Amino acid sequence: MTAMAHGTVHIQDGEPILPKWWRTVDRWAMSCVLMLFGIGLLLGFAASVPLAERNGFEPFHYVQRQAVFGGLAIIAMVLTSMMSPVVVRRLAVLGFIVAFIALALLPFFGTDFGKGATRWYSLGFASIQPSEFLKPGFVVAAAWMMAASQEINGPPGKTWSFALCISIVLMLALQPDFGQACLVLFGWGVMYFVAGAPMVLLVGMAALVVMAGTVAYSNSEHFARRIDGFLSPEVDPTTQLGYATNAIREGGLFGVGVGEGEVKWSLPDAHTDFIIAVAAEEYGLVLVLCIIALYTGVVVRSLLRLVRERDPFIRLAGTGLACMFGVQAMINMGVAVRLLPAKGMTLPFVSYGGSSVIASGIAVGMLLAFTRTRPQGEISDILGRGRTR
Repeated sequence: MTAMAHGTVHIQDGEPILPKWWRTVDRWAMSCVLMLFGIGLLLGFAASVPLAERNGFEPFHYVQRQAVFGGLAIIAMVLTSMMSPVVVRRLAVLGFIVAFIALALLPFFGTDFGKGATRWYSLGFASIQPSEFLKPGFVVAAAWMMAASQEINGPPGKTWSFALCISIVLMLALQPDFGQACLVLFGWGVMYFVAGAPMVLLVGMAALVVMAGTVAYSNSEHFARRIDGFLSPEVDPTTQLGYATNAIREGGLFGVGVGEGEVKWSLPDAHTDFIIAVAAEEYGLVLVLCIIALYTGVVVRSLLRLVRERDPFIRLAGTGLACMFGVQAMINMGVAVRLLPAKGMTLPFVSYGGSSVIASGIAVGMLLAFTRTRPQGEISDILGRGRTR
């Protein structure tokens, strides 16, 4: 019975946790993440020095903080990747509930730090952005609901997950944080598609998104300003997009040289939202392509492993986490090269930010836990046995 349910992969009873984890985890994907974090620290030495100088700190104040945040993120990633999918699901749902409540209370207790969007809780020594921790928890909770709906006499999980998704999107849009709202909606849409959603429904959802964008453009000055700046045929050289565009152009293929870039002295968000512009200017297209390859490696390897997964919950949750991780990176870099409107979104593991890097560590840890090699047959094996009966 065990062989029928779980395949014929050998199980080593009594194997210690660390050797078993190392044998089953996707080491290539984990290595890509560690290299991204290393690149982030390298860029931080250049990008954050001007900010530290303006704020009266030591030159490498923000690099040191990022190293601490990154260390916590890596620890969280490794510990989470050691957990079983069931434990990950339970902790993720609990974390999601806490982050959801924190997001709902932002209008009353949050702060905007002068950026025009109430997204953070100020703790004095640091700040927390609940939406960063909400995303991985929501993906896991929504995947659980969708997987439950596929069972016989199961609950209407797809409907519940959609209602939850819309409530989160509305709360994020009210901050306003349209970038995170789009990312949450995208993650839900990918999982719903993998769960077997009809194309007509997905097209209808796309039409609703366009309508919502039109309403937001008409009623939100913040949203309209960013869309107008994106659609304008000319880029104001004194704006962040103008500085970033010029830096990327100046960098060329191999960059102007380590420490020789100028954009970091002009861009207030050079260490966060526009850190890819610093990479392009000082190290050129070569480093940018390496960064893109690392993100692609994490996403592609994870999806290839998930294709062989039998458990619908693991398949849905892993797909949502992998796609959301990749799309967030794509949005950040797309904004810097003016392919997308400015959204204020960090580059995972590369941009400075405690909430961003720690939440990314938790999210990738979940993804690594879901993509670990488990004693099970592949879907193709199951289908093959079904045809022979």
